[in-house]
Amino acid sequence: MAEIFTPFLFAFILAYILRPVVLRLQILGMGKTFASGIGILFGLGVFLIILLLLINLLRYEIPLIKAQLPIWFQSLQTWLGPKLLSLNIEIDWLALREAITQKLTAHFSANANQILASSFETILASGSSVLGGLVNIVFILFVLFYLLIDWKHFFELLKRLIPVRYHATAERLAHETDLLLSQYLRGQMLVILIMAVFYSAGLSLTGMHGALGLGVFTALVIVIPYIGIALGLVLAVLSVILQFGFGSELVIVLIVFGIGQVLEGFFLTPRLVGERIGLHPVAVLFALLIFAKLFGFFGVLLALPASAVVLVLIRFAWTQYAHSDWYQK
Repeated sequence: MAEIFTPFLFAFILAYILRPVVLRLQILGMGKTFASGIGILFGLGVFLIILLLLINLLRYEIPLIKAQLPIWFQSLQTWLGPKLLSLNIEIDWLALREAITQKLTAHFSANANQILASSFETILASGSSVLGGLVNIVFILFVLFYLLIDWKHFFELLKRLIPVRYHATAERLAHETDLLLSQYLRGQMLVILIMAVFYSAGLSLTGMHGALGLGVFTALVIVIPYIGIALGLVLAVLSVILQFGFGSELVIVLIVFGIGQVLEGFFLTPRLVGERIGLHPVAVLFALLIFAKLFGFFGVLLALPASAVVLVLIRFAWTQYAHSDWYQK
């Protein structure tokens, strides 16, 4: 059931995010259908820009990995070899280096164009899964388009399913949920924008190639609590070591991420996102595990906003329970 509902949930979340763009275009005089199409193109354009930044980063980093690997391996042999010999452990370093080099060469090409070509060959080799993925993408875009066009009509149909005596309660809960989600999305977008500028500028101080792409990527993945910042830090450290080695540039990267984590974790997110949702850190981890189990990687992205919706319902249920005769007596 999760596989069936995931495309619908994904389309609904995208429609909710893009709806302000569509409404703005309609205010400017565009028709509903045309504005919806432009809104989808805008979302795809943002995604492609981010993807191109990451591809540009890979194009520069992968040849560096191949060039630096022999140097790293020689340093490892110089440092670790005598220690292993003192323990009567002998290693065929030449055979080990050739095995590792062949393994990496099999997975990494010389440049990003060859990476894309080899990825395309892999995609063709697994045609059934790719066909399913393409069908899902087309299906998501189809549902997204009609949700943007018929957003009000869609909720009018939902309203008809609710008994009339519950309309006032349902409208109040829907209003609270919409207010909470819109504040969450606006706050999260502000955090991403501020942190993208901060990380890009901070990493640029090292003279690192691809600092813009890495900074934007790190800002985007911080929406995944705990996991995102760890991933961004690992990529940044790997990148700076590949380009400059273990020098002052590495220290700058560590300082930038330390300041960024304090800025985002103690100032921006609590004020722009966290206080508006009110989730305890333990509840955040629980939500991440549950939604990741149900919906995979997409569930990790969905965990916090979905938990905010659940929080509204839990508060309402608790209020009803606390004021009930059964509880009072």
